[in-house]
Amino acid sequence: MSDDEFLREAMTERLAVGGHLRSPRWRQAVLDTPRHEFLRGGYFRRVDGEGATGWEPVMPEDPAWLPATYEDDSLVTQIAGTIAPGDIRGRIFRAPTSSSTMPGLVVRMLEDLQVSDGMRVLEIGTGTGYSTALLCHRLGDGLVTSIEVDADVSTRARTALGATGHLPRLIVGDGLAGHPDGGPYDRIVATCGVLGIPPAWLAQTRPGGKILATVCGWMYSSELARLTVEDGVAHGRLLGGRISFMLARPHLPPPLGTLPDLGPGEEREAVIGADALDDWTARFVAQLAAPRAQLLRLSLDGGEAHPVVLDVDAGSWASLRQLGGRWIVRQGGPDRLWDRVEDHVTRWQRAGSPDLERFRITVTPEAQTITWPN
Repeated sequence: MSDDEFLREAMTERLAVGGHLRSPRWRQAVLDTPRHEFLRGGYFRRVDGEGATGWEPVMPEDPAWLPATYEDDSLVTQIAGTIAPGDIRGRIFRAPTSSSTMPGLVVRMLEDLQVSDGMRVLEIGTGTGYSTALLCHRLGDGLVTSIEVDADVSTRARTALGATGHLPRLIVGDGLAGHPDGGPYDRIVATCGVLGIPPAWLAQTRPGGKILATVCGWMYSSELARLTVEDGVAHGRLLGGRISFMLARPHLPPPLGTLPDLGPGEEREAVIGADALDDWTARFVAQLAAPRAQLLRLSLDGGEAHPVVLDVDAGSWASLRQLGGRWIVRQGGPDRLWDRVEDHVTRWQRAGSPDLERFRITVTPEAQTITWPN
């Protein structure tokens, strides 16, 4: 048995024991699909220091490379939208923009997709192509379409898929628009986060078909949702597990630009403090209240950094600070963001603070609604 086969078997067993890998067909797909082939271009290893987070390349000649490809970790494969591991020497201090998702999450999503033989699947976000290969193994190349916004990423995935014997339909384009020429699909699965389920996905899903995607917000709480489409409307629920993906590029928050003056504004004692949003579910609820707002920490007048909720486009903001044992909120702009957050979070708390698994989601071509039981 070769080193990579040994590592693949060990990873498969760990995923099964961890409850991520539950069915024989997906287990065989993982056993037969060499993840390292999809990381031939290397990956970036995180390096934490006293300043900004840095990233350094790890290439196939590094002894650490092969074992890392079979750990249950996400591995960053692109920085700043264009930079691959082979492009640099040393470290880079920019934000990741593409990665190979941790195998445990990949197989959990494939299990949750509930596919059966003969189903046609559209994958949003080809990435390295590893999850695409697993879909091809399970369903056959001809039933898998995968769309990727980045042409270079798609090209590398095509090469890796070919090296492992797969030839699915690969499309370069905006995954939020789907790919109507290949539809209708029995299943749509997204490997990026979205602020809302796009209407195009509803239109391209066969009646009774399912959509599996991670619903996110700019306060960076997110959850996996599975929806069934009927008559152009999708109904479903959140599946739990604190799933997190990079947002689809068109859904990234706007740049901060010139910040509004956070000095003047209406000030009062807060009913709920910023520390309430340390809770993952409370923060998800807060996002529903202020879906276009970001949660930041900003220094006012060069002093201590405080939590700030900011809607860049609207110019609305709420700044919070602690005074003794109380939280004080100051708000400005056309909307009172913290009023809305407090209203949603207190209603959720009065309902018994239900877990995200009890939330329900409905999507029409016009709107997305997420509710919790009262």
